[in-house]
Amino acid sequence: MAVKVLILEDNPVARGFLCRVVRESFSDVSSITEAGDLDAARQLLGHSAGGRAAPSDDPYQLILVDLELPDGSGLELLTELASYPATRIVTTLYSDDDHLFPALQCGADGYLLKEDRFEVLVEELQKIVRGQPPLSPAIARRLLTHFRSGDGMGNGHGQTQAPQAVAPVAAVAPAVLDHERLTPRESEVLTYLSKGFTIKEIASLMGIKWFTVNDHIKSIYKKLNVSSRAEAAVLASKQGLV
Repeated sequence: MAVKVLILEDNPVARGFLCRVVRESFSDVSSITEAGDLDAARQLLGHSAGGRAAPSDDPYQLILVDLELPDGSGLELLTELASYPATRIVTTLYSDDDHLFPALQCGADGYLLKEDRFEVLVEELQKIVRGQPPLSPAIARRLLTHFRSGDGMGNGHGQTQAPQAVAPVAAVAPAVLDHERLTPRESEVLTYLSKGFTIKEIASLMGIKWFTVNDHIKSIYKKLNVSSRAEAAVLASKQGLV
């Protein structure tokens, strides 16, 4: 089973560019489906506006979402994909807080700027298989500065506040590891994560696809109430799982 990709982008030139980026980033892409607006994307995903996209027998594993669309905002689709087992990445021209933080709040797993060079976008997308969030360099710097400043970035006067959903790791309440809640596969993935293996290496060791490993990691993070492999590894170590 190879990777299915959905690209939601209204600009045909940008769609073509993103298709090339995806094909260069992954060797196991089976198909790339393009949608020019929200309605077309919803039809492909099998749900209506305001509903929730449910996984089919052959779901997409990677979905790229533009924010500004002819019939609405990509944020709407991100919200509708809350229960859909795909890696959701925003691809946009906007690098400001008013677009970045709402996208993360709505469930985006990454945030890439289409204005970045082809090679940069390929490198950032490839981070998915290494268990790292795909973030354009400018966005990564913006997030780092935001959390270091403590009072938001915006215009430098503390008027922009960080949304609760993307609070710094330090602000997250410590979780108690309940490894009995993890499935055997999730426990195995957690063990490999704690030993420092990349998603691609774990997939090879377990004989499964990288996007399946990625799904297991998302489930682990949710069950353990953590947001990084470092936090998961610490909790696993304390419980003697690794």
